[in-house]
Amino acid sequence: MNTEKIIIFDTTLRDGEQSPGINLDAGEKVEIALMLEGLKVDVIEAGFAVSSPGEFEAIKAVARVVKDSTICSLSRAVERDIDLTAEAVSAAASSRIHIVLATSPIHMKYKLQMTPENVLEHAVRAVLHARRYSEDIEFSCEDASRSEPEFLARFVEQVIKAGATTVSLPDTVGYATPYEYGKLFTYLRNVVPNADKAVFSAHCHNDLGMAVSNSLEATRQGARQIECTINGIGERAGNASLEEIVMALHTREDFFRCRTSVETRRLTAASRLVSEITGFVVQPNKAIVGKNAFSHQSGIHQDGMLKNPLTYQIMTAAEVGADEYRLVLGKNSGRNGFRMCMRSLGVEFGSDADLDLAFSRFKDIADQKASLRDEDLLATVVGMEAFSPEKRIV
Repeated sequence: MNTEKIIIFDTTLRDGEQSPGINLDAGEKVEIALMLEGLKVDVIEAGFAVSSPGEFEAIKAVARVVKDSTICSLSRAVERDIDLTAEAVSAAASSRIHIVLATSPIHMKYKLQMTPENVLEHAVRAVLHARRYSEDIEFSCEDASRSEPEFLARFVEQVIKAGATTVSLPDTVGYATPYEYGKLFTYLRNVVPNADKAVFSAHCHNDLGMAVSNSLEATRQGARQIECTINGIGERAGNASLEEIVMALHTREDFFRCRTSVETRRLTAASRLVSEITGFVVQPNKAIVGKNAFSHQSGIHQDGMLKNPLTYQIMTAAEVGADEYRLVLGKNSGRNGFRMCMRSLGVEFGSDADLDLAFSRFKDIADQKASLRDEDLLATVVGMEAFSPEKRIV
C-alpha cells in the first residue's frame, strides 16, 4: 500500500501556550521542545518572537538545543516582526519563518481595517522580506475557512509566487465542518496555478469539537501538513490534538493512506509532561492519553477483553507508551472480570458457589462506591471457611 508522509507541525509552545492560565519560561519551553524532538515531530513552533523579550530569548534557547526538528516562530506580516523572528530562530539547525495575516472579510474590515487589495500587497511584501532570511517560509491565511474562495485563491497564488513554501488554511474560530474544510483544500489545489509549488497545511481549532475531524479530512483532500498541540491545548476550546491525529493516521492507515514519523510509544509520556508543566489536567476519558483510554469496567467489555483484546480495543496501550489495559471493577462489571481481578490479588475460588457468594457481596459494595480499593475486594471473601488471609486462597 502506497502512503504519503504527513508533516506534523507542533504548536504547543505557541498556540498551546496562548491558553489562558499557561505561561512557560525558557527552561520549560526547552524541556517540552526536547520531548517533541524525541517524539520525532517535524516542525516545532517555539513561540511568537515579538510578543515579549522573554519569549524571544526562549525561542533562541529552543533553537540552540534542538537538532532534529525544524524550529519555527510566528510573525505578523510586519518587517520588524520578521527581522526579530529570523534572529530568534537563526541558531537552529533547520528553521522556518511563519507569517500570518487575515484574509476573511470580517477580519480585514474590522481588525485590519484594510481593503483586500492592501492585504494582498502587504502579504506579498512580507514574504519577499522573509525570503532574505530563509527559503522555508510558511504563510497562514488567518480565518481562511470564513474567507471568500475567489479572493483566497488569488491570495494563495500570490504568496506562493512571492516565495511561500507552505500555505496554511486555518479554521481560526473552529467554524468549519469537515465537508466544508476539505472542500476548501480541494478547491484551492485545483484552481491555484502554482499550488504544486507549496505544501498545504491544516490548522484547526476545536470550538465545535471538530478540530481533529477537520484536520483529517484536510489530509484526504491534499493537505500534507497538520498543525496541532499535545493534549489539544490552545486558545478557547483548544487546537487539534496531536496524539489523536497521529493515532488516527496510524490506526487507519488503510483509509487515510498517510503516515507520520512520530514515535507513537512516546505519546503518553509527552502528554503527561505537558500536563505537569502547564498544570492542565487531562480529562480521564481523553482519547489516546486519558487514564481511562485503556480501561474497561462493563462486564460485557471485560469478558470480551479477556477472550480477545481486539473485541474492544482498536490499538494497544503499548503502541502509545501507556500501561497495559486495565479491568476496573464497578457495579457494571461481570463475574469473569471479578474473578480475574481477584486472581490478581492472589484469590482463587474453589467452587462456583464461592465465586457466586463473593460476587454477590461485591455487587452490594459496588452499588455504594464509585471506586473500589483492594481492601474492598478482599472484604468480599472475609469469613468464608476456606479463605486464608495469609495465602488469600478460597
